[in-house]
Amino acid sequence: MTPRTAAAPRRRGRPGLDLATVLERSVELFIERGFDGTSMEDLARHLGISKSAIYHHVSGKDALLGLALDRALSGLEEAAFEVRSAQVSPAARLELLVGRSVAVLVERLPYVTLLLRVRGNSETERAALARRRQIDRLAAGLVQDAVDSGELRPDADPTRTARLLFGMVNSLTEWLHPGSTPAAGELADAIVAIAFDGLRTP
Repeated sequence: MTPRTAAAPRRRGRPGLDLATVLERSVELFIERGFDGTSMEDLARHLGISKSAIYHHVSGKDALLGLALDRALSGLEEAAFEVRSAQVSPAARLELLVGRSVAVLVERLPYVTLLLRVRGNSETERAALARRRQIDRLAAGLVQDAVDSGELRPDADPTRTARLLFGMVNSLTEWLHPGSTPAAGELADAIVAIAFDGLRTP
């Protein structure tokens, strides 16, 4: 009679260090050192676990990057979907997109910060940039709709205006800090007021 083979033990990483924690802390190091400047050895030291424990969760460093970028992009895409279906004027849709984008940025600050540093050096990065361009095109389309409706000045170039507007949103990553950020609504209101009403007194 053939002896019964024992079931292979289930692989586990360090207790308490699940995929969400591995991802969160890996993103910290990617931002600090740059993705290309971070090795698997660096990640293992930063996380306090072995490389094999990281491989328990993902196939490698590029897979971690993909998960991180998806976390940022999925939030921005959900915001864009909400805006497309909103039954309001074109300018109000644009303001809504600003507000929702700020909310995503505040909620997922490290992930959006990493997304904004992507330059297309790998297939993962190029795929992320393609998804981001779709959101950019939506924003430019909303500007064009608002121009056509007479809500925005007729000489507002859609692509340039969208880039300038969301450049203000993205600049928040340069000075916001996780855990000590103002309310997303306050930030969104400030950006909308400056962009749509200007700084000069009436």
